Amino acid sequence: MAEETATETEIPPARAAALIEGGEAELIDVRRPYEWEAGRIEGARPIELNELTGEAESISRERPVIFYCRSGNRSALAAAAFRQAGWDAYNLAGGLRAWVEHGLPLDPADGEVAEPRPGT
Repeated sequence: MAEETATETEIPPARAAALIEGGEAELIDVRRPYEWEAGRIEGARPIELNELTGEAESISRERPVIFYCRSGNRSALAAAAFRQAGWDAYNLAGGLRAWVEHGLPLDPADGEVAEPRPGT
């Protein structure tokens, strides 16, 4: 179960959903545009992983920030870097795939988790 395996920098999907719904955390999607278009978490802000450095100061330090990607690998890198730089940063444990597996909604309602494209 994700809650049992989450680390101090990972947030299980149900906990992330509660923080997002309550407006207690900023949500950043670090995936590519085609992935964003396929399906995303409502309220997320898209900033591709390779653009995060340039956008860092636009991300609030006043509340926790949760990064996510498809499976949690890219967003784990983002969370670690931002945590090291002083943000209260977290990774969505298991990424968008785990979010969907927990029955949480995507935007749009008929959205899906995009599969990786060769060479991306």
